Amino acid sequence: MEGLREFLEKVRQQHLVRGYLRAMLHVCIGRRITKADGTLLSNGVTWRDLSDLLRTIRWDKELVRELGLDPDDLPPRDRQRYWYAAILAAQVTASDARELGDEFAKRVAPLGFVIGPAPGS
Repeated sequence: MEGLREFLEKVRQQHLVRGYLRAMLHVCIGRRITKADGTLLSNGVTWRDLSDLLRTIRWDKELVRELGLDPDDLPPRDRQRYWYAAILAAQVTASDARELGDEFAKRVAPLGFVIGPAPGS
């Protein structure tokens, strides 16, 4: 999880998530993430693990608006459930989420990250 945390912190610092939240969720859950030197950061995580990590690093809750959600309609006091509901709404297994994930992989490549192909590709 530390590798995924490093990845999330870097893309957040570089402001690469805005407009790509759904793609980022798809990539974190279902794809292999490595550094350019081959160091493994993540082989994918469960929805629960990702929602817990987003809660822990205090991810910007306003980003769920990109998914058509109102932050006030999600569980305000339980951030893990908040992010779990957002991941559910993102439909990360849909084919268009895969395409967005491919675009996102290209966006993060200059930062030294290599995103593997979508499962089943």
